[in-house]
Amino acid sequence: MAFTFTAENRKKIDQILPQYETKQAALLPILHLAQEQNGYISPEVEEAVASLLGLPIVKIREVTSFYTLYEKKPCGKTPIRVCRNLSCTLLGGKEILDYMKQRLGIDVGESTPDGRFRLDSVECLCACEMAPMMQVGDAYYGPLTKEKVDEILKKAGSV
Repeated sequence: MAFTFTAENRKKIDQILPQYETKQAALLPILHLAQEQNGYISPEVEEAVASLLGLPIVKIREVTSFYTLYEKKPCGKTPIRVCRNLSCTLLGGKEILDYMKQRLGIDVGESTPDGRFRLDSVECLCACEMAPMMQVGDAYYGPLTKEKVDEILKKAGSV
């Protein structure tokens, strides 16, 4: 089924586009808007954004496959991203990820049965000074311990 922006989001797009010299430069905020509306970036969303910006779909896929902030499939309402880059790995990131899987009862790439959380392991969250670290929604946490993970999950409402 084809994706179309809501009338409200079309107005937002009309406000976003003039802020950039080229339509292509508006790609990231428009993808954010599309994901906010649809919940994730489906192939239909990619096609709609490509058409809107006059870009080949491969340009859209280059961006959505590179940035971890774009979801490619339906997922839990709150993404949890655990960093797996070198700093985090050396300081216990794998153990934290394993603990998260146990606590949430899901594996990487899965969502909790209630649809509240999705667990992902990502290449880098650009906060090595907080290693090992993770992102829950828009918030960054670290350095992590199992106790700190418990506090974060309790605050997020999972337990």
